[in-house]
Amino acid sequence: MYHYTESGLQNVYLSNGFKSRKVAGGVAVAIVDADGLHQAIGRNIASKGYMTGAEFRFLRKELDFSQGRFGALIGASEEAVSLWERRGRVPKSACRLMQALYLETVDGNVRVKELIERLANLDREHPDRVIFEDTENGWREAA
Repeated sequence: MYHYTESGLQNVYLSNGFKSRKVAGGVAVAIVDADGLHQAIGRNIASKGYMTGAEFRFLRKELDFSQGRFGALIGASEEAVSLWERRGRVPKSACRLMQALYLETVDGNVRVKELIERLANLDREHPDRVIFEDTENGWREAA
């Protein structure tokens, strides 16, 4: 058994799928198909009813979200996301959104992630005026 702490999770052990070799400083371990392993870990976490702060961090990193970017996505501060991860008290709404985002993304539906990011960006964009034009295909926002 190999205790896979490199994931940032303390409860992950591997029964196989790794190779170890003695080196000058101790033992070096190589994971066979690390991406596949991370996806299996992520699916396990995303199918649970509750996540710890470390599990939340794991999914956030797998989705390539910074704490600030995820916070902006849901209207929370970077500091709030950091506290959730460190103290382990993640709001259920943030857990559910993270789980849904992860599952949709690994299942190939990146449009959900793009939609949520676009919605988060709406908070940052406040144009003074919006111009529309009538075209052959109907009204649309002018470029």
